Amino acid sequence: MVTSNAKRQSAYRKRHLHDEDGNCERINQLVSLHAKKALERLAKCYGVTQRGLLEKLLIDAENETVDWVSIYLNGQADYYNGEFDVTTSTLRSNGQAQFLEPE
Repeated sequence: MVTSNAKRQSAYRKRHLHDEDGNCERINQLVSLHAKKALERLAKCYGVTQRGLLEKLLIDAENETVDWVSIYLNGQADYYNGEFDVTTSTLRSNGQAQFLEPE
C-alpha cells in the first residue's frame, strides 16, 4: 500500500512524539544561530534539557509579566484574555503610558 508523505509523517509523530499525559503541545520555530547556541550552553550549564530550560524561562517570564500587569486596571484579566497591549496601556493612577524596561 502506498502511503503519502503526510500520512507517514503523522504516523511517525504519533509513534515518537506522543505526549502520554496530554499536557504538551508541539512548537516548531526557527531561531537564530546565536539564540540556539545560547540555549544549548545555558541548558548544559544548568544541567537541564533545552525543553526544560525553555519551559522554565517562559513560565518565569509570564509570572513576572502577570505581576507587572496587575498595576493596570483589569491588567491580569486582559492579559489572560489576550487583550493586554503594553504599547497602548496606561497606568490607572496617572494616565501615562508605562513600558516594560529591561533591567
